[in-house]
Amino acid sequence: MRGQVIAALLFSLLPLSSVYGHFQELIPSSEAVHSPAEATLNFDIQFTHPMARGPVMTMQPPEAFGVVTASGQTDLLPALKAQPSGRFSAEYQIKSPGDHLFYLTPAPYWEPEEGVMIQHFTKVVVDAFGGEPAWDQLVGLPVEIEPLTRPYGIWQGNLFQGIVKKNGQPVPFAEVEVEWRNDGSISSVQDPYVTQVVKADGNGVFSYVMPKSGWWGFAALITADKPMRNPEGVDVPVEQGALIWIFAKPMQ
Repeated sequence: MRGQVIAALLFSLLPLSSVYGHFQELIPSSEAVHSPAEATLNFDIQFTHPMARGPVMTMQPPEAFGVVTASGQTDLLPALKAQPSGRFSAEYQIKSPGDHLFYLTPAPYWEPEEGVMIQHFTKVVVDAFGGEPAWDQLVGLPVEIEPLTRPYGIWQGNLFQGIVKKNGQPVPFAEVEVEWRNDGSISSVQDPYVTQVVKADGNGVFSYVMPKSGWWGFAALITADKPMRNPEGVDVPVEQGALIWIFAKPMQ
């Protein structure tokens, strides 16, 4: 009994980064644009633990930020603005109908507690004026989730399915971490409920029912083929994340 108490105390002293999942956030002010008055999107970009509401890790300037539309691919790096507490923001004006696939490649992040470099290739799809759908199109990221469920217009309680891909090919039995972006309405839960974990099948397909409205992050974690040099000059493993954000709306 005494040993169990000591073990529980030691576990409670572990930093959040070793208990909860890291998630690169790329959150637009809206997942769908229906009128010109809504056409200005504002993005909140941070590397954090969404369910725990922090801490926010300091981001270095991202390597890539852009959008893919029916007109092609547009570099949005110049739109990024550094914010306090290691965050970034950006503004984008929707000018045409159709799906907009926003993507972000952050600079690799050194996580000394896990001994890995972390780089989460992140995307979010915004529907604009109900135009031409292209929500299942791949951006071409090294690791990426191809949605099988349209990633917008989703009700709370809907099933989301996707295929985990690496270099365009499915990743069998990939592990996918899932977290809800806490809006402050849930203040305390036991650790296993913070980060949900599902496993893809042999074809790289995973499924998850979103039980609450709000933003949900799906991060398929894959070890890179090659190591990367950490700030101390040592070659270490690289955790590549294929990450997509989905908004579930309450049915009222």
